[in-house]
Amino acid sequence: MSLARTCGTTLAGVEGQLVTVEAHGADGLPTFVMSGRPDSACRQGPDRIRAAFRSLDLELPLRRWTINLSPAAVPKVGSGLDLAVAAALLAAQEHVPAAVVDRVAHVGEIGLDGTVRPVPGVLPMVVSAAASGVREVLVPVDNAREAALVEGVDVHPVRTLLDVVHHHRARAAGGTADLPGPGPARHQDQRLPDLVDVAGQAQARAALEVAAAGGHHLLMVGPPGAGKTLLAERLPGILPALTPQDALDVSAVHSVLGALPAGGGLLTRPPFVAPHHNASMAAVVGGGSGTVRPGAVSRAHRGVLFLDEAPEFRRDVLDALRQPLESGEVVVARADRHVRMPARFQLVLACNPCPCGETGGRCSCPPARRAAYFSRLSGPLLDRVDVKVRLGAVTRADLSRGPGEPSEAVAARVQAARARQRERWAGLPFTVNAQAPGAFLRDGRWRLPGPDRRPLDQALDRGQLTLRGFDRCLRIAWTLADLAGLERPGYPQVRQALHLRDAVGVRAA
Repeated sequence: MSLARTCGTTLAGVEGQLVTVEAHGADGLPTFVMSGRPDSACRQGPDRIRAAFRSLDLELPLRRWTINLSPAAVPKVGSGLDLAVAAALLAAQEHVPAAVVDRVAHVGEIGLDGTVRPVPGVLPMVVSAAASGVREVLVPVDNAREAALVEGVDVHPVRTLLDVVHHHRARAAGGTADLPGPGPARHQDQRLPDLVDVAGQAQARAALEVAAAGGHHLLMVGPPGAGKTLLAERLPGILPALTPQDALDVSAVHSVLGALPAGGGLLTRPPFVAPHHNASMAAVVGGGSGTVRPGAVSRAHRGVLFLDEAPEFRRDVLDALRQPLESGEVVVARADRHVRMPARFQLVLACNPCPCGETGGRCSCPPARRAAYFSRLSGPLLDRVDVKVRLGAVTRADLSRGPGEPSEAVAARVQAARARQRERWAGLPFTVNAQAPGAFLRDGRWRLPGPDRRPLDQALDRGQLTLRGFDRCLRIAWTLADLAGLERPGYPQVRQALHLRDAVGVRAA
């Protein structure tokens, strides 16, 4: 037989794409021709496969081999299609029955000695195969536990191409091959930093709790050493655990980046991502010159993106956050395609009160320099930050008060507030107050009475609030009511929400 086909998968951003791999042998000049828009790593696969066949004494005649990757319009990236190409060649040479490999997916890179090596992104690849009706997939041993997280798919781990041959021959005979196991699972310690380590800063701790309870974005302004980074690092510890679907989505992003823990299992805690302030646009938002890869905003999906020394980030990088903050996704445009990647995260910004960071009258920064420092945080970006809090320097009195509440106690209140929100917004396409549409809170059933809303109306009339800021104050007020166990926010919650909205007095260009 000179024609055979099987299934493989490739990546488009953080999503998998099922690929039909066809191998055809014909008389002619010995060569490999690969069609279907393979990138350089994928195009080099036949050279690796030819050497692997020779190393394992598998016959592969010198013929004109044509490898087609369908759908041809979809770019094929990486070396993950090596195993599928090798399986199609094995079937074309009748080393294995062609009918057996037809609807089986193969994922993995081939070494020159015939070993099947792990590749990143196996989790979303197997998810896409399962969604396309594939029920059997062969993967490298080191990727087997990751692939097994997808329900409804039989995962077969293989170490070499000979394991692939033995497996398909056994299945054709109605039996099963003795394949290597994926190895013992290793427990991943996901303990997170505790709030008990933070000295003082009662107002900042309260603002952190509000941000966690309602899913609000947060800005902290304070001198060096006040605890801004400590507080930000402890935000994931008071957030609820990820739902099963969110855990799968978050784990898929980390799988594409090769950052999924090797011990097996989904990531169940919200991720914490803190890029350096010299990070490029592609590193933060995603992209790249060739393969489109997720950036920090996608790594922080359903978790926390922390920008320390936020004014030190490039202005265009900061402004690029505005679109994912609103839509919850990043769209990377190329001339031939648009790649969508998830980016539903909580943004936490931290900065000093001035460039020098000095406090207590020791600051020597002129007003123009201080204004230029904060002008890097644009008005439209700050308008999307719900909660703002100013931190003071830690004093000896703060240390004498002893440790504050542990994360466990705060997390319990956050969980109770989130439960009230889920019950209130049941049946709607959002579950937390921060995602509630502004018009939804301003009109109809959830509209607050005029006397309770008066502080916001007056601020809007004076031009101190934009309409977006007005809506975000309403969302904070509802979160404060949820934390207090109230059915609806009243005047005190609205007043406090307005204070949290402009507690630091930052004005940006």
